[in-house]
Amino acid sequence: MRVMITGANGFIGRALVTRLLESGELRGRPISTVILLDKALVGFAEDQRLRRHYGSVTDAALLRRALADGIDVVFHLVSIPGGAAEEHYSLGYQVNLLASLELLDQLRDQPGPPVLVYASSVAVYGGDLPGRLDERAVPRPQLSYGTHKLMVEMALSDLARRGEVDGRAVRLPGIVARPREPNGLRSAFMSDLLHAFAEGQSYCCPVSPQAQAWWMSVKCCVDNLLRAAELQAGELGDSRVWQLPLLHLSIAQVIDALAAAYGQERRALIRFAPDAGLQALFGQFPAMKTPQARALGFRHDGSASALIRNSLNTAASARRARGRVMTGVTENAID
Repeated sequence: MRVMITGANGFIGRALVTRLLESGELRGRPISTVILLDKALVGFAEDQRLRRHYGSVTDAALLRRALADGIDVVFHLVSIPGGAAEEHYSLGYQVNLLASLELLDQLRDQPGPPVLVYASSVAVYGGDLPGRLDERAVPRPQLSYGTHKLMVEMALSDLARRGEVDGRAVRLPGIVARPREPNGLRSAFMSDLLHAFAEGQSYCCPVSPQAQAWWMSVKCCVDNLLRAAELQAGELGDSRVWQLPLLHLSIAQVIDALAAAYGQERRALIRFAPDAGLQALFGQFPAMKTPQARALGFRHDGSASALIRNSLNTAASARRARGRVMTGVTENAID
């Protein structure tokens, strides 16, 4: 089994690499090779199964070299986050759309066809959401990031229909707890709040306690990515795009869980200065029903307390293992 991960040096990518090496198998077969593709690849275990390819996913020749010996499963995680993609349209266009389409086209030449797990985003829904959502919600992206994600979903579904790429796309929410470093994410405050509370530091939250958001830990995210790869042909049905189950939590509920884990006295460290723009983007998410995704074995963390455990325990391990190298291209995020 040969597996490739684009954006392997990113937050989700590193956690996925670790899990694959630990499990040693995927889709019932032993993993012989894990191909890592990113601009920088630091701090990974010395493992004979790892193959490192340095560079940008926008380099078509690099993709051809990485795929030259064949591939069975690809996890396509790399993207320019929404805030950065909106500010630097050409960069987002090249990475989020054109590079993804190039990867799909190159996978068409592989025998198999190969399985592609694509990290899409809840950004496809846009803003001004109704009071409740389910898996039948019509995407109406309002940023270039979400628009490009939706376009790749459509291309992936078309190649799956043609039998040329065994594509599976999962829409991710805010994944926590990302490292506290510049990353171009408008949703970074979700992770920053968790880190600050856990480390006993003061923090000014840019949304109100009543702000409602969609949450998932990186541990749960990796579980879902692997489940997407493991799905067999008879389980897939007509759809190749799934909205993952989500935890729908207010900032107040998250703080309650943090206080239960780290001490009620730390509540005093958190103050609020809501930003109208962020509140509009990340403070008004409705409940989301996902019975189809649940039936396929996808899941959320289960509770706010489990979210905290899964997020911060994993984040602490990641900090110990990872250097402070920034790649300039990071993996999937919601904004």
